[in-house]
Amino acid sequence: MKKTQDNPIIFFDGVCNLCNSSVQFILKRDKNELFLFSSLQSDASKEILLQYKLENLELSTIILLEDGKIYQKSTAILRILKKLPGIYSLGYAGIIIPKFIRDPIYSFIAKRRYKWFGKQVSCMVPTSDLKIRFLE
Repeated sequence: MKKTQDNPIIFFDGVCNLCNSSVQFILKRDKNELFLFSSLQSDASKEILLQYKLENLELSTIILLEDGKIYQKSTAILRILKKLPGIYSLGYAGIIIPKFIRDPIYSFIAKRRYKWFGKQVSCMVPTSDLKIRFLE
């Protein structure tokens, strides 16, 4: 797969076990290799997100950069699901739930993610065949 600016980029907490499991979930189902990934701790993420006036971000926020627009928290998750094949795309129906309801639920889980799921000492290192999908 060739990296292009047309590919949506998912920014995630690279040491969070829940976040890493979510990335693995997406990688397994993203057969068309649509998504690129970058840990929020990486220099690449900082450089890209600075262009969108996003700096000093909380690591508890998943971010999706798609078509030049930034989506965060529950909206990012729903838009990612929309792009996955099969039944997963139906998850986008959750967009009908107002953001003021969705995001507090997201934040509740995000605040407790290390306690519930643990964290790694360092960011995950992708296998050589997946490395092209990760920005460094």
